[in-house]
Amino acid sequence: MVVSPDALDKETWGKHVLPAMAPMLGLEAYEGGLYYAGSKAAVSYDDWQKIVAYYVTLAPIKLKSTRLSAVDDWAIFSLEKPLRDTTQTAETTLVAMDTIGHYLYSSDRLKSDLSRWDQSLHPILWKQLKSAATNAAFFRDNRGDEHGVFTCLGTMVAADISKGELINLALSGKQRTDSSTIYSNLPRPLQSIAADINKDGLTDWFVCGFGHLAGGLYWLRQGSNHQFTKVPIREVAGAIQATTGDFNADGWPDLVVLFAHADEGIWLFLNDKKGGFTERNLLRFPPVYGSTSFQLVDFNKDGRLDILYTCGDNSDYSKILKPYHGAYIYVNQGNFQYKQTYFYPINGCFKAVASDFDQDGDLDIASIAFFADFQHNPAEGCLYFEQQKTMQFQMHALPVSTYGRWICMDVNDWDQDGDLDLILGNFSKGFVNQTDFTPAWDTHLPLIVLKNTTRQ
Repeated sequence: MVVSPDALDKETWGKHVLPAMAPMLGLEAYEGGLYYAGSKAAVSYDDWQKIVAYYVTLAPIKLKSTRLSAVDDWAIFSLEKPLRDTTQTAETTLVAMDTIGHYLYSSDRLKSDLSRWDQSLHPILWKQLKSAATNAAFFRDNRGDEHGVFTCLGTMVAADISKGELINLALSGKQRTDSSTIYSNLPRPLQSIAADINKDGLTDWFVCGFGHLAGGLYWLRQGSNHQFTKVPIREVAGAIQATTGDFNADGWPDLVVLFAHADEGIWLFLNDKKGGFTERNLLRFPPVYGSTSFQLVDFNKDGRLDILYTCGDNSDYSKILKPYHGAYIYVNQGNFQYKQTYFYPINGCFKAVASDFDQDGDLDIASIAFFADFQHNPAEGCLYFEQQKTMQFQMHALPVSTYGRWICMDVNDWDQDGDLDLILGNFSKGFVNQTDFTPAWDTHLPLIVLKNTTRQ
């Protein structure tokens, strides 16, 4: 999608983004803004210079800044945190509440482990993994024993290294902690979803392989021998999140997927009942957005699923604060058409989840921001949107910025009291874009729990 010059400032276009784009077109970039177009270049030198001049001339010197308008309080939440282990540096990649066994699972990039936490937030090492986990799904088998299927990233390095895997780990019963590999050699997978896609009575998996220059959305089709075959659905890098449902009411499982990283947008995949899918784009976003999450949820109570969308990934070639990062709501107009009705700017927003947290009959929102403006506005790292009127929210900046830097969040009833709690995972090292800034957050707490006090 064509990017407007005013999406980035002059320096970012001229010194970072355009020099990174040039090799993609077969040009060589040199220091000082010099380029060379060889015989295999996709554009001529003169045309490339026109492109450079267009962006650098029309781009602003500086992007406008955003200001957080929020009450600094705990709202309906209270803080619980585990004991600090100062021998460990937290690089948490997963927090997942298991509502079957009522445990919490976390994973860490440095240790490539899976830890299990009890209700008192005491951890035990549950399994040593080959790489950090980023997603979990819990279920019972036909004997009643619990299993967890964990998506393991392989590597966080931005490279085409396909070492990710999907593993099935026993969590209860006599064989607990036994594991089997469902599939390996996946391109940096971030999420996996179970579904009987072809209605043969066997559980298949959708996998979002974010990859780097290569990646895609895949169907792991289970055969009668219980082995899995990888079937590409859309081989485009950046598949980051998916959700299943019967979106055209024909009785077959469909899929809605968010692609980030380059060709950004939300796509609908309708099951054609023949082992394939019909693809339809629902929303498109410029590649500078850095899409991070979405949720299908009915905001206006008209029976149609709307879209809550966030963008805020800021670790590529344009590492500046962007006023269009934040949380968006797109209302379903029918026939898979969507209209933006709400936007709240949040620098580096990574995830938002809508639910009736305060149980007053409407949807509220909880959000985290991994690339917040930590130098001037660290409070935007975790926000609670309390809906007071239709699409009108009272913002609460939850005071948790000193406890960690939040890269992942799970929402569920952790303490089993009937309301929804938040678990935040702390990735405390690296990815600091702001210069002349020393992080002040805790580097040893792997996670915190924000307990909902509505029912108390």
